[in-house]
Amino acid sequence: MPPIADIAGIAGVQVRTGVERATLVRRTYGLVFVGVIATMLGVTIGMTQPGVMQLVAGSPFLSFLLAVMLPMFLAQVLRHRFPLNIGVTLLSTLMTGLWLSPLIYVMNQTQPGVVTQAGLLTLTTFGVLSLYAAFSRRDFSAWGGFFMVGLWVLVATSLLNLFFRNETASLWLAGASVLVFGGLLVFDTWRILRTNTYGPDDYVPAAVAIYLDLLNLFLAILRLLGGKRS
Repeated sequence: MPPIADIAGIAGVQVRTGVERATLVRRTYGLVFVGVIATMLGVTIGMTQPGVMQLVAGSPFLSFLLAVMLPMFLAQVLRHRFPLNIGVTLLSTLMTGLWLSPLIYVMNQTQPGVVTQAGLLTLTTFGVLSLYAAFSRRDFSAWGGFFMVGLWVLVATSLLNLFFRNETASLWLAGASVLVFGGLLVFDTWRILRTNTYGPDDYVPAAVAIYLDLLNLFLAILRLLGGKRS
């Protein structure tokens, strides 16, 4: 499964005070948390509605475009139109859960417990890397370009591997994905906490960036755990 590219936009209005920064951080991570809950709800709906899950599984690429990428794109376009921006973002994360439901179902049936383990490892990784970005005094500005190049290399290589279906290459790609999205998570967290990339009302694109990092980390860790067990 190719990684999901980061499509978060860049804001033009800058954070000027500590209060604005705190508001941006609170709203961003609040939206990420609610988005994760919406994704879990989407997975649950998909797994309890076999017809919906079969529809998604029957056309994964089309469902990915319609259920994931289109709503996320709209969330960026409408990022300043409250509350429409919140609604579209949550709809996108809910639809992402529906898109993930066939994968989660298969993993639960073939390798019980691996999804829970992947979720716990993702949560732990997210916490450690976020704390590192928050408390480190390093300048992570160079990480953005480096890991974005790595992301597009991953996307291209993953698409090629869809044709060759090499299991060893899939595991290597999963490991590289953990590295790339771990780096992007640190970079995106640093941008929110330490730079003026986002304005005080740009919590939607900020949340989408963190959410995509988190989602791709989970998928990569799940692929690693599942591949090792198989």
